[in-house]
Amino acid sequence: MGVHAFPTATRRAVKPARSDLITELLAAADVAVNGGRPWDIQVYHPQTFNRFLAQGSLGIGDSYIEGWWDCEALDRLAERVLRADVLSRLPLSGTAFAMMRARLLNLQSRRRAFQIAEAHYNLGNDLFEAMLDRRMTYTCAYWNGADTLDDAQERKLDLVCRKIALEPGMRVLDIGCGWGAFAKFAAERYGVEVVGISVSQEQIDLGRRLCAGLPVELRLEDYRTTSGEFDRVVSLGMFEHVGTKNHRTFFETVRQRLTPDGLMLLHTIGANASARVTDPWIGRHIFPNSLIPSIAQIGVAIEGLFVMEDWHNFGADYDKTLMAWHRNFNTHWRTLSARYSESFRRMWRYYLLTCAGAFRARTENLWQIVLSPSGVPGGYQRPA
Repeated sequence: MGVHAFPTATRRAVKPARSDLITELLAAADVAVNGGRPWDIQVYHPQTFNRFLAQGSLGIGDSYIEGWWDCEALDRLAERVLRADVLSRLPLSGTAFAMMRARLLNLQSRRRAFQIAEAHYNLGNDLFEAMLDRRMTYTCAYWNGADTLDDAQERKLDLVCRKIALEPGMRVLDIGCGWGAFAKFAAERYGVEVVGISVSQEQIDLGRRLCAGLPVELRLEDYRTTSGEFDRVVSLGMFEHVGTKNHRTFFETVRQRLTPDGLMLLHTIGANASARVTDPWIGRHIFPNSLIPSIAQIGVAIEGLFVMEDWHNFGADYDKTLMAWHRNFNTHWRTLSARYSESFRRMWRYYLLTCAGAFRARTENLWQIVLSPSGVPGGYQRPA
């Protein structure tokens, strides 16, 4: 049943079947069914709650895409549901199979490494140009002292450069370079040479145009095949695609590429608890083969390879970043709708706003971690 099955003009809220349990769970999160507050849900299909119970988070997200239910403020709904831990009392549809699959297979192997690009990063540069800041930075911004998305992203990029003490003439490797935002910024502002790698052809093609004339080389390449020696290595928002089976390989590769006195900065979403599989809805529709790492998983992966110099959590800033992306997406939807469907609009809205709610609820974090091969002489000092 498609998203147009219940046209807005004729939709009426209904009492869904098997509503008692879901209504009770939502009430514990201060969410009402067919209530009048922005974070209350409006139900339009009588089987909505049956689907919640049968399919868990996958059914919740898919039934939203299909117009079975709606909510004016999805971010506020998600924040309340996550703070009350409602999802833990629903079935985890497909989780047992997914966990077995993750144990038996390397879902982020070299052969599969380019799948995420086809599913997400190659959707269309027009989408990301409309949604992101002017530099096209698809990672969490740093809002300390910033009022706009453009300023907050520049502050993030500059923070990264200062944390790794960039100096003119240094050679930098950017693993997961996106459209070259960091590479361009670092080359222009700090006079360094940057090699950026990505598994997305769309990103590389546009990034090369954006970085033209600068000492920046962007390659379509998996991190496991990169060669060369670098004074600094950064990875901004790519580690979530590495997977636990490859965490150690990732850091071993970084260590091999880094000079003995070099520094590495890892910028990644972080989980409060270790997991082997991602949320089923996110895994199916947004980031296939992804997995948000925990402190423990990162700790095991870097043991014996690096000294952990600094661990900085500014996850609350991702809430503001995602809300800014959603505003931009909405603002440009009239133009984007010529290429993307209404179902895509609802899927993308659900992705951006529920993720914003997750960071607001502090169930997700954003970490910047600075690593050195043998320890910074005299100790590392985080820049103000």
